[in-house]
Formats: sequence, structure tokens, C-alpha cells
Amino acid sequence: MSRFSNLGHRLYQGEVSFDFVGRRKLWYSISGVIVLVAAIGLAMGLHLGIEFKGGSVYTVSKPGLTVSQAQDTADQVVSSHPLVQSTDNGKIRIQVSTDEPKSSDEIRSQLSQKLSVPLDTVEAQVIGPSWGKQISQKALTGLIVFMILVTAYLAIAFEWRMAVAALVALIHDLLITIGVYALVGFEVTPGTVIGFLTILGYSLYDTVVVFDTVKENTKGIAKQNRLTYSEAANAGLNQTLVRSLNTTVVALLPVAALLFIGGGILGAGTLNDISLALFIGLAAGAYSSICVATPLLAQLKEEQPEMKALRKRILQRRAAEAKAEAADAVPADEEIADEDLPAGMVGQRGRSAGTTRAKGRPSTKR
Repeated sequence: MSRFSNLGHRLYQGEVSFDFVGRRKLWYSISGVIVLVAAIGLAMGLHLGIEFKGGSVYTVSKPGLTVSQAQDTADQVVSSHPLVQSTDNGKIRIQVSTDEPKSSDEIRSQLSQKLSVPLDTVEAQVIGPSWGKQISQKALTGLIVFMILVTAYLAIAFEWRMAVAALVALIHDLLITIGVYALVGFEVTPGTVIGFLTILGYSLYDTVVVFDTVKENTKGIAKQNRLTYSEAANAGLNQTLVRSLNTTVVALLPVAALLFIGGGILGAGTLNDISLALFIGLAAGAYSSICVATPLLAQLKEEQPEMKALRKRILQRRAAEAKAEAADAVPADEEIADEDLPAGMVGQRGRSAGTTRAKGRPSTKR
């Protein structure tokens, strides 16, 4: 741990630096592949929950009843492939789509008989498709409003190029998370939408922290001839690197517990709705704030005329300094007098530099 904290200090002081901005083509390629795979999964379709497509939900309370037992019973009662999950309070939740020809009362009665539980312990809730449509529209409206407010805030607090870079990173995270949801086949519920909005807020927070450091590092950058905008932005990114990684790891640990222990081991399927969105979104948000948002910002800024002129001046200065150092370099070898050479060898002017003797080496003259 001390080594990791020492690395953070060295990154902040500029003693160690990883060239994230200079390798932006690599990050763009990786992001492109991931987004393409996510888009393929999204094209296959999302597994929408009953809240979005309508249907009926039956909640059964019976001690010792497992998900597999409830699934077998539900398959005998209904013919529309019911979805059975365990809830966080120990109950069993059975979802039936609107395609089921049986009525809600008939399904409820048969579940009560086959599971050997009183009828009043089987709760039924019918959700119409129109209500699900309203939920979908509200979720989409909330997402659009969120994006607009984020763009406006970043444009006012920083500049429009930072707003564009942050917006691209947010869309990047959203596409990856939704694509993974489609590939895994998890059900999309209102809890999933809450998870989406949560990870967008986290991704924005991490990006704003990096951008704030970049803004401080690049203040008045056009007046100096030492660093280009990309180099200064990369330095700011390195200064916040360890902080971003620490924040992401601390945030992922409880989410991983919800996903793998709560949803996987304990079988609380309802936890998967929000935990998978949070897990994928937090990881994608940390990646995008480091490898997508800042490199894209630097690329946009380097297109400005003043930044192009700054880069030209810096490259010219560095080339002149390298040329001057080469001209003023002191030879490491001393000239050897002709009389010091063995018979048959020519003098200094007539031989190659590789035959000269290094400084401090004793003469061959006896």
C-alpha cells in the first residue's frame, strides 16, 4: 500500500507519467471494439421487465420454497414461460406476460393449490402495457434532460469542448452498459434505469475532477514554450490517476458484493437489476474518464490555431536545443599522439574514431 501511495505522489509531482493522451488511437480502438460488441448485443434486443411490457406479478410467501421448485410449479400453471425470482425479503416473485390466456384469478388459485399455501398468501398485481409505455417515456425523457443539463453545466463551468468530450464519454458508458445487459440477458426494470442514471452521474463526477485539474494545468498555456496542450493535459490526468482508481475500486467492492453474493450466491434475483448496471457502469466510467474524455478533449483543443502555433514553437525550440547540444558535445575520447601508437598504425587523422582510447586509459608508451 505504501508503494501505491508513493506512486501517487510521484505521479502528482510529475516524476512518473503514463502517456494516456499520446496513445489515444489505442484507446479509441479498444472503445470502438467494445461499443461494437455492445451494439450487436443491443440489436439482439433487451429483455424488458414486466413494468415496461405489461403482465401480471404473483408474490408467494412460503418458508423453504426455492426458486427451482417455484419455477417447476409455475411452468405447470402457465404456458407463457414465466420468470421466477427470489426477492430480498425471502419471497418468491413470479412474472407472467400478457400473452397468457388464463385470467389472473385462475393463475392465483392454481398456484395456491400446487404450492399448498393459503390463497391469501399469493399476492397478485396486474400491470397494463400502457403503464409500461408511460414508464419508458418518462425514463427516456429523464435521460435526455440529464444529458442536456450536463452539457449546459460543463459548457458554462468549463468550455464547450470539455462538454462535448464529457458527453461522448457518457454516451460511451451508457452504450456499453446497455449492451452488456442485452448480452447477459438480465431483465430491464425501473431499478435498472435508476442504475443507469447513477453510473452516468458517477462517470460525470470522475470526468469533472480530471477536467478541473487539466484546466488548472493549462491556464495561460499559450504564453509559455515548454509544454503542448496535450502534454499538460496528460500531466493533469496523471495527477488524478491514483485518486480515480482508488475511488473506482472502493465503489466497485460493495456493488460486486450485491451482484455476485446477493444475486449469484444468495439468489436474490431482484438485486441483479441495479447491481449489474452499477458494476459495468462504474468500470466503464473510470475507463472513459481516463482513456476517452481527456484524450478527446486534447484532440479538440489541439485543433485551435493558438494551440497549433504553440506546438510549432515548442517543436522548433526542441529541435534547436537538440542541434545545439549535438554541436557542443565534448568527445569522450582523447586524441592519441602518433608516437604513442604501435608500429604500423597511422595517426589520429588517418584512423577511425573506434580506435581512439578513452579518457583516463594509461598510455601504451613504456
